[in-house]
Amino acid sequence: MAGFSLKLKTKTGQQHIVSNLEQSTTVRNLKGKISELTKIPANVLHVVLGFPPFKQLDFSKEDDLISTIGISNGDTLIVDEKQLSEEERQQQAAIKRMEEDEKLAMELAAQGEGSNGILLKQVVPSDNSCLFTSIGYVLTGKVDPDNSQYMRQIIASTVNADKREYNEGILGRPNDEYCAWILQPESWGGAIEVSILSAYHGIEFDVVDITNAIINRFGEDKNYGMRAFLLFDGIHYDPLFLESTSGEPPKTIFPIEDNGVYVQAEQLANEAKSSRQFTDVNRFTLKCIDCDCLLKGQVEAQQHAKKTGHVNFGEV
Repeated sequence: MAGFSLKLKTKTGQQHIVSNLEQSTTVRNLKGKISELTKIPANVLHVVLGFPPFKQLDFSKEDDLISTIGISNGDTLIVDEKQLSEEERQQQAAIKRMEEDEKLAMELAAQGEGSNGILLKQVVPSDNSCLFTSIGYVLTGKVDPDNSQYMRQIIASTVNADKREYNEGILGRPNDEYCAWILQPESWGGAIEVSILSAYHGIEFDVVDITNAIINRFGEDKNYGMRAFLLFDGIHYDPLFLESTSGEPPKTIFPIEDNGVYVQAEQLANEAKSSRQFTDVNRFTLKCIDCDCLLKGQVEAQQHAKKTGHVNFGEV
């Protein structure tokens, strides 16, 4: 059977020649060649002999020789993409996620320092100051909510000192009003506050946003030498730390060039998003601190603020 060829035709009119097939060619080898030529993934190939009675070929036993499934020299194969059921699509998606996880694990193992530990979440209180408590933890290694007011004062001073940079368009409210607002213990922190604290401490803060499975790097353009990671689930921040597998103390600050930890953070974001470990900001419940009104989601909170002028909300 050495030296024979096959013709391929697709439903889109493309034609290809598979040549130099040998007696030892397996179904797996042939599937790979067909997939490479037609760009149809091997796991969804639907192949039929191109002459009556147009027999569908069984490619399920990949270790079989192609001669055992009825293929002969000079045959024409009609190639199409198999239509999957919903259950089959879910199975394929699960397999793809497993392959991606294995790839990330291999990349992680190939890295240096990051492969010596596991990146974990340190839970901090949900008290409207979780961002500041989280940043305090990565800087000191301690969960201390009392640090929050100090950080609020840093932010207010920074904003007040540069009214041109921190104008109403950036802050969403007048500069003086913002400074008074951020000092209140029920006011939440977000991107503006992370950016200011990154510059103040001279460290890059990487926020692992599991709602979108992305990492937002604050201070990336400043060429800082060190970074720390925060986990954001759509409403709450928690700090991340590296639990050593060699008995060393946990780490919260890492060299920028330590790609192993960054790869772990990416993997954590993807896994958390896949399992929906995040808060849907359109459905969570808020309480207006000014009038005790209960609201559902950001949209209702924004409408309430516009109608009443109330801007202080707490998580329920």
